[in-house]
Amino acid sequence: MPRLFVCLCALALLAAAWVAPAQAAGWQAVLVAGDNAEPVFDNAVEAVNRWLLGIGVAASDIFRLSASARPFHTASEPASARLILGRVAALRPGRGDGCFVFITSHGQRNQGIWLAASGEFLEPAALARALSVGCRNVPTVVIVSACYSGAFTAMRAPNRIIMTAARPDRPSFGCQADRTYTVFDECLLAVLPQAATWRGVYEGTLGCVRLRERELGVLASQPQAFFGKAVRKLMVR
Repeated sequence: MPRLFVCLCALALLAAAWVAPAQAAGWQAVLVAGDNAEPVFDNAVEAVNRWLLGIGVAASDIFRLSASARPFHTASEPASARLILGRVAALRPGRGDGCFVFITSHGQRNQGIWLAASGEFLEPAALARALSVGCRNVPTVVIVSACYSGAFTAMRAPNRIIMTAARPDRPSFGCQADRTYTVFDECLLAVLPQAATWRGVYEGTLGCVRLRERELGVLASQPQAFFGKAVRKLMVR
């Protein structure tokens, strides 16, 4: 067999094996501040909203829900399970776009995310069903910031990245009224402008949380993550 032909075949095999990092052209986003007992949740939603606008996401593609009577954003809807799930299920990403869901609140072990506006919990199974309707097979990033939020990593699918602030059996920290953000949200917001991939976002946030929690002298929350096989190298923007 000619040597040139062998070389060309080898190059073709290498090219076929290489997979470029996936990237969503844009994002359809749902942002939720589930409780209003402290300002940290609305503060985080406002900051994530600014970040999305800064990377070119249209304001019309960002849907905000809050437990506060007077949230930062006058167009915010009440953060009830019905409205949150309805907004997620109604997402219709365009060709090449992805879904982005950010939820920050208090959490309860084995129950889900607390929604003060309606006095109920948002459960992982219900959110997973809404994601399947609205996002289907498009790249999907879900960030759940709350105590015991690791239970949401059960919403596994090949097209989903799930990041949570804690293990299913651990609290997270920083819900005091004198704070701007929770510990996890503060770290997330510091990493988002710098990381190239969502795995980088998770790893940077995890390292930051570990450092902050050591400084506080608290039981480690151990943020969790799941990366579906179709989005393991998904780019942030």
